[in-house]
Amino acid sequence: MKTIVICSGGLDSVSLAHKVAAEHELAGLLSFDYGQRHVKEVECAASCARRLGVPHKVVDIRQIGAALSGSALTDDVDVPDGHYAEDTMKITIVPNRNAIMLTIAFGMAAAEKAEAVAMAVHGGDHFIYPDCRPGFVNAFQTMQDAALEGYADITLYTPYLHGSKADIVTDGARHGMPFAETWSCYKGGARHCGRCGTCVERREAFHLAGVADPTEYADPDYWLTAVAKGGA
Repeated sequence: MKTIVICSGGLDSVSLAHKVAAEHELAGLLSFDYGQRHVKEVECAASCARRLGVPHKVVDIRQIGAALSGSALTDDVDVPDGHYAEDTMKITIVPNRNAIMLTIAFGMAAAEKAEAVAMAVHGGDHFIYPDCRPGFVNAFQTMQDAALEGYADITLYTPYLHGSKADIVTDGARHGMPFAETWSCYKGGARHCGRCGTCVERREAFHLAGVADPTEYADPDYWLTAVAKGGA
C-alpha cells in the first residue's frame, strides 16, 4: 500500500513512519507549518525522511493557522502543565487542524497516485481532541470517498486509533525507531519541559511500555504528580 504519512516529527508520527516503511510502501512524509511554537518537530520529521530515504514536503498553512486563534499551540497563551485528563488541556485544541491537514494530504495523495494517507492519532487523544476520535476518522473517510469518487480510492490509515501511547512506544521500539530524534514538547524550549500534557504523556508511555526513555526533561519527575492528579 503506497502511503503518505503525515509526520509532525513527534514520537507518534515518527513511529508511524517507521511502521509504514517496514510494513507497506512509504511514499513520503508530509508536514505542516501552521504557526505552532514547537517547530523543532518539523526538523525531526525532516531527519526521519532522510533516515528512511523518502521525500519530505512541508506545506505552509501559517495564514490558516493564524485564523484559528485561541490555542496555546499557536497564540501567545501559556501552555498549561498537567495530564491530558484535565480540562485545562482544552486550550491546546487547534480547531479543525486534522480536518484541514488531512484534506490537503488526500488531495496530494490523489495527485501522486498514493493509496493511503496515514495519521498517528491514538486513544490517548480522544478525551481532548475531537478530530482524533473514531467518529471523526470514519466520517472523514466517508467524505473523501465522495469527494474523490471516480478519481482516486484512498484509505485513511490510522493503526493506532484504538491503542495507547505506550502501544506506540512498543511498536516504535519493535521497528528500531530512534526515540531521541523526536520532539513532543508543546513549549518549544531547548529541551522537553516535562510538565506540559504531551511531555507527561510521553514520559508515562515509556514507563508503561517498559522501554528506556532517552528524552532529556527539564522536570523529569513531574509526570508522577500529573498522572496521579489526572487519574483522580
